[in-house]
Amino acid sequence: MPLHHAVLALLTEGPDHGYELKGRFEEAVGPQWGGLNIGHLYQILDRLVRDGYVTKSLVAQSDRPDKTLYELTAAGREELREWATSAWVRTGGFRDELFLKLFGASALGTDALSSFVTAQRQAYLSELAGLTRLRRSHTGDPLVALLIDAAIAHTRADLELVEGAADRLAPIAGSGTQVPVRADGNEAREGTREPKPRKKGA
Repeated sequence: MPLHHAVLALLTEGPDHGYELKGRFEEAVGPQWGGLNIGHLYQILDRLVRDGYVTKSLVAQSDRPDKTLYELTAAGREELREWATSAWVRTGGFRDELFLKLFGASALGTDALSSFVTAQRQAYLSELAGLTRLRRSHTGDPLVALLIDAAIAHTRADLELVEGAADRLAPIAGSGTQVPVRADGNEAREGTREPKPRKKGA
């Protein structure tokens, strides 16, 4: 549960409330992870409280509703330490839509495969340009810079894979030719003869 543990990591800096945690998460890893839904965050916090990793308390405010403050427990710190210091092992395989698209394009033939490779190559080059600009704007934040560097390395690896895909998949790519169609609109299957025209009055 990586988001659960990320929230525990945020709470190591001291007690905090939901919206502040959301803002700090998005500032720390948002450029690559994306935004954090506040409703989902409160579900995570409730789960962490139930598990004994976090406590919550109400702080009275004179000019606005009471604020719920969340604080890391000793059990929560130990859970975070166990998770953060153990190796990450991929368990879901490489479920990337890229490979499904390569499969689909190969089935359509070499022309379709070549068209997809050209389009995907341009998409990766555009993505790399955007990541490079983003990297220059985050030189002062080591964690965000590291995440962007990881995204750049991943995109470059995908670009290299795609650039060689047409040649590597050529042996299995179909011809892409369409089934011929007879004058009556039906498909003419290989090995079948065209029906002879019927005589008038037959």
